[in-house]
Amino acid sequence: MQAAPTATPAAAPGRRKKRLTVFAAAAAALLMAFPATQNAFGEDAPMIEGGGDLGPNVMVFDPSTPDIQGKVDEVFKKQESAQFGEGRYALMFKPGRYDNINAQLGFYTSIAGLGLNPDDTTFNGDVTVDAGWFDGNATQNFWRSAENLALNPVSGTNRWAVSQAAPFRRMHVKGGLNLAPDGYGWASGGYIADSKIDGKVAPYSQQQWYTRDSEVGGWENAVWNMTFSGVEGAPAQSFPDPPYTTLDSTPVSREKPFLYLDGEEYKVFVPAKRTDSRGTTWADGTPEGESLPLDDFYVVKPGATADTINAAVEQGLHLLFTPGIYHVDKPIEINRADTVALGLGYATIIPDGGTTAVKVGDVDGVKLAGLLVDAGPENSETLIEVGPEGSSADHSENPTSLQDVFVRIGGAGPGKATTSIVVNSNDTIIDHTWIWRADHGDGVGWETNRADYGLTVNGDDVLATGLFVEHFNKYDVQWNGENGRTIFFQNEKAYDAPNQEAIQNGDTKGYAAYKVADSVEKHEGWGMGSYCFYNVDPTIRQHHGFQAPVKDGVKFHHLLVVSLGGKGQYEHVINDTGSPTSGEDTIPSQVVSFP
Repeated sequence: MQAAPTATPAAAPGRRKKRLTVFAAAAAALLMAFPATQNAFGEDAPMIEGGGDLGPNVMVFDPSTPDIQGKVDEVFKKQESAQFGEGRYALMFKPGRYDNINAQLGFYTSIAGLGLNPDDTTFNGDVTVDAGWFDGNATQNFWRSAENLALNPVSGTNRWAVSQAAPFRRMHVKGGLNLAPDGYGWASGGYIADSKIDGKVAPYSQQQWYTRDSEVGGWENAVWNMTFSGVEGAPAQSFPDPPYTTLDSTPVSREKPFLYLDGEEYKVFVPAKRTDSRGTTWADGTPEGESLPLDDFYVVKPGATADTINAAVEQGLHLLFTPGIYHVDKPIEINRADTVALGLGYATIIPDGGTTAVKVGDVDGVKLAGLLVDAGPENSETLIEVGPEGSSADHSENPTSLQDVFVRIGGAGPGKATTSIVVNSNDTIIDHTWIWRADHGDGVGWETNRADYGLTVNGDDVLATGLFVEHFNKYDVQWNGENGRTIFFQNEKAYDAPNQEAIQNGDTKGYAAYKVADSVEKHEGWGMGSYCFYNVDPTIRQHHGFQAPVKDGVKFHHLLVVSLGGKGQYEHVINDTGSPTSGEDTIPSQVVSFP
């Protein structure tokens, strides 16, 4: 790990729960030093205490902290181009006003306010992402986030030039928001939720974007696919010209849990589920939800084992992963309802020996958020499982949610996984994920980082909002459950297919980016795009981007496919419907509705 520069230590003041019974005064000190509980096998194990400090890579500032700009700049210098490095940082700002700040964010860096509402922590300044490190190209500005801050941008407009895995949550921009890099170079999509932008959002060169349950002062333009659900001030529905897909509300949502300060005590706020939601959770004051004291969390630090993490969950603790990299030799298992597992600063879990990284039981209300799972060199059958095979419980009142949960296969070194995420539990909410088989970096090749499937959904009534899945050897998304819904989908087919035979799917040319099983009776999707760039063999033909049964209950709205620079071609958009892409012109082929 890279050492963090010195800042105010992230102490955890407040009460500390005593999770033990003192049987005799003479033994009290010994029991407090070595408390014990029974594990699942009836054996005594040390009791794990909740709370504690947040480690060296969580940097906590208050307005009186000296040289804030210098400390933030030092982190940026380390992380600006460290796309596959090991540094992980969370920059946390206590409530108050911060003047003359420009917090530039590099890779694996999260910035957040520690108030209950965004306006509690105000920057008279900016939180900036640009692409100088990559010659003005923002298509690789991944893995960074901004949350829970109010900004008064110096120029009146804040620049947030990002692509995948870079959420902008619970932000209040008292001005405009520019989503393109300086010079208006390429950028490839992003995500805004629970935010208020007083001025206009200007995508400029952004290829696609999803905005959920927010408020904007206007929207400047669109390229291929701009999708909105529950956004006050969103542009009117107009796909394909301009390509705006606008839903009045979001069917089901739950905002991501976040760390905040209640006086001097750290807590995690867990927002309540909303149905048919529109606008932010905080516009009218305190959001609805539950506050959990940090003492109820096992504060996980690098070096922690899967056994210890699992013991903490069995004991009744939630999980707060501090910034770092965690190797696990067995799955992290979360089988207790309502457990929160929250990562800070892109905490990264790597499964060793071909194990699954995380398994969630078929239980109510688990919140898995803010984590990156990086495949190991030995093939894992799955990396994340939500519910065991055959899960059947009804979780509609209290669904499990995955938010800002990202998966990577290759790039940082060889990695393999047959299927990245499998969702078996009914009613699961998948809110912003990027599931990526790497197309660049180390350990990249058609067989080197083999990964056949990105997301497989077997549960019923599963909702995906902001689904990014790219480059898998076969189907990027397989949807087998009933009554599934996806609002916004972004995909690129695998660049590195060596030839037509390598992607052939029986009699069909290529595997669809998004396939709904023939057995499904009801499914719906909005604002969905798939792109190809077969740069190894540009003669490859992809029959379609989307595949689904032709049934009254299966509906798609606003689909597109794009051939990037003519490297490969699509023959249709969905099934046999839609025009082929054409030559070297990067012009979308679009279908307004299907069937």
